[in-house]
Amino acid sequence: MKARPARYAPRPQRGAALLLAMTLLALVASLAAGMVWQQWRSVQVEAAERSRSQSAWILAGALDWTRLILREDARSGAVDHAGEPWATPLAEARLSSFLAADRDTNADSDVEAFLAGSITDAQARYNLRNLFADDGKLVAVERETLVRLCATAGLGPETAEQILSGLASAWRAGGAGGGQGSAPPPGNGASAPPAGPAPEDAARVLPVQRFEHLAWLGLDTPTLAALRPLMDVLPARTPVNLNTASREVLAAVLAVDNGTAERLVQARQRRAFELLDQVRTQLPPGTALEASRVSVGSSYFEVKGRLRLEERVLEETSLVRRRGATEAQAVQRSRRSLQAGLN
Repeated sequence: MKARPARYAPRPQRGAALLLAMTLLALVASLAAGMVWQQWRSVQVEAAERSRSQSAWILAGALDWTRLILREDARSGAVDHAGEPWATPLAEARLSSFLAADRDTNADSDVEAFLAGSITDAQARYNLRNLFADDGKLVAVERETLVRLCATAGLGPETAEQILSGLASAWRAGGAGGGQGSAPPPGNGASAPPAGPAPEDAARVLPVQRFEHLAWLGLDTPTLAALRPLMDVLPARTPVNLNTASREVLAAVLAVDNGTAERLVQARQRRAFELLDQVRTQLPPGTALEASRVSVGSSYFEVKGRLRLEERVLEETSLVRRRGATEAQAVQRSRRSLQAGLN
């Protein structure tokens, strides 16, 4: 007789149990990792929110401080120049002691915080809002000023025409969208916007309310960088401050040569202009000095604050309008975050 081969009973239960155990182990590990990640994320979100709140609180306090400076400056007179206290920038100062009142319970108490800031005269640059009169018509003398400014920046007259056409189209679209303004006069084309509301009301319906918005008109980054030191976009028509404007802006607005503009700069360095008649003595005979186009004081100021927390940097830029000696209100505010060491 032949020997029967030995039979081994299969043990499927042992293999299934091992597979189930490995599955459960992987599931538990995944759940644990997810819980740890969620906890880490919650801590990071809470820290970021606390840092954001602290930064906003400090920058708001810095803005209030600058508003106080501007109000106090207004009490000293209507003349604004670069020798006044508001024009002195605030060097970076350590403020970490204000971020955590209880160092025993705050984990971020050792974080170093630094604040820097500056106030500049927004009316030291040419205001593109001046291109249009209160009735919405293009002002010829302002158009010539824009052409001269573009030439100073190394740009051709086509850039000025592009700005004029774009702003006129923006004015028309804004007037139509806001229910204010009317159709453009026939035959005037894009360079002549329709009649519109008062300057401040018009600015509220215009899409182009800041200099950065000029990029919507098709201006590239190099063009904007060349024009930025020379011009700005403010909510209302404003005169150029002859005490703070650069030589290039003075030459373009007054329609004088660079030599004459340089003499004005040197004269105001010796003593700030207090009256337009003092400026007139420094100009060639027949040079127009209209109070609606030039002045020796300002109402709009650009306030910049920079807060640095370790590798985090928060920058805030505000446009402040001062009215007399009692009111200084921020009409525009913008913020941006970046890493320390980057601009």
